[in-house]
Amino acid sequence: MFNVESDIFYVGVNDRSIDLFEGMYKVPEGVSYNSYVISDEKVAVLDTVDAAYGDEWLQKVKSVLGERRPDYLVVHHMEPDHSANILRFIKEFPEACIVGNAKTFVMIKEYFGFEVKNACKVEDGGMLSLGRHSLRFIMAPLVHWPEVMVSYDECSKIVFSADGFGKFGALDADQPWDDEARRYYIGIVGKYGVQVQALLKKLSSLEVDKICPLHGPVLEGDLSHYIGLYDTWSSYRPEKDAVMVAYASVYGHTKAVAEMLADILKKAGKEVIVADLARADRSQCVADAFMCGKLVLASVTYNAEIFPCMREFIDCLAERNFRGRTVGFIENGTWAPISAKLMRERLSGCRDINFLAPVVRVRASFSEENVPELEALANALLK
Repeated sequence: MFNVESDIFYVGVNDRSIDLFEGMYKVPEGVSYNSYVISDEKVAVLDTVDAAYGDEWLQKVKSVLGERRPDYLVVHHMEPDHSANILRFIKEFPEACIVGNAKTFVMIKEYFGFEVKNACKVEDGGMLSLGRHSLRFIMAPLVHWPEVMVSYDECSKIVFSADGFGKFGALDADQPWDDEARRYYIGIVGKYGVQVQALLKKLSSLEVDKICPLHGPVLEGDLSHYIGLYDTWSSYRPEKDAVMVAYASVYGHTKAVAEMLADILKKAGKEVIVADLARADRSQCVADAFMCGKLVLASVTYNAEIFPCMREFIDCLAERNFRGRTVGFIENGTWAPISAKLMRERLSGCRDINFLAPVVRVRASFSEENVPELEALANALLK
C-alpha cells in the first residue's frame, strides 16, 4: 500500500505467479492489478482485483479504512482481473453502492450471475461527490471493452484511466515504462486507435496531474511523454525511422539473407531490429513492427503458402490496423517461390502501405544473382 495523495490510497496487488496475460502475452515480470481508495466525507473504492488475490486486496482495503466502511465501489472496467471480487465486496459491505454505467451492470449479470440491487448508474459527464473530491465519469467505449469508463477527480486532478496507460510488469519490476507499455497497448488496445483518440481528446480539456491505471505504476511528473506516446500509437504513426526485418526460415537460408540485408542497412547507419518469428515473443515482434517506420518480411514458401509463424505475424498486424508503413519482401522457394505475393495479399486490407517494388527472390539459397535484388531493396529502404 502507498499514498497516491494524502487521502487517496493504492490497495492493488502484484501477480508474480502469472505466466500468460489474457492467456496469450508472456509476462516474465508479472503484472499488477490496481485498486484505489478515496477516503473523504464518503469513501469510494475504485475497482477490485483478480480472484486469486481477493484476500490480500480486501485486507488492504480494510487496513486503509480502519473503522470506516465504504460508501461506493466504482467499476471502471469489467474484465475479470479487475471485477472478480465485486460479489465479495457486496457481501462484506452490503450497504455500499456499486457505481457503473448501463453496460457494466449487464456484464455483472453475465459474468457472475446476479443483479446488483444497490446500483448507481452513471452516464458520460456524470458526477459523484465524495466531499472534497468529486469524480467526473467519462465514457471510453472500446478502450478496450465497450463498458469501459474512466474517472477524473476534480480535486486532485487525477485521471483513473482503467486499462489506458497500463503496462505489463509488477510494480516492483525494474523495467522501462515505454517498452512494456507499448507491448501492452499494441497487443491489447491497438485495434481501437479511433476510440483512444476520442478519449485523448476528452482528456485534453482537463488539467491532469497524475494518471492512475489499472495495470502498472501511477504516472506523474511530465505526463506529456506518456500522452504523446499514446497519441502516436493510437494514430498508427511510427515512433522512429527504423527498419524491422522479420523472418521465417526452415534451414537457415532465408535467415542468412535477412541478416545480410540487416548488415547492409546497419553499415549505412540505419537502426535495424531483426526478429526470428519462430522463436521471438510474438507480442514483442508486433510492438516492434508498429514502432518502426519500415518493415521487411522474409519468408520461405511452405506447402505453397506462407510459413505459419509469418502468416500468424501478418494476421496480428492486420488485426491491429497496421498502416502507414513501408513494406519490403524477401521470398524463398526451391521450385515455386510465391511467398512475397501471398504476404502482400495478406496485407492488402491494411491502409496506406507503401509496398516496395524490388523483391528479393531466393531459390533455395542466396546466389550472386540475388546481389542486385538485395542492394535494390536496401537502397529503397534507405531512401
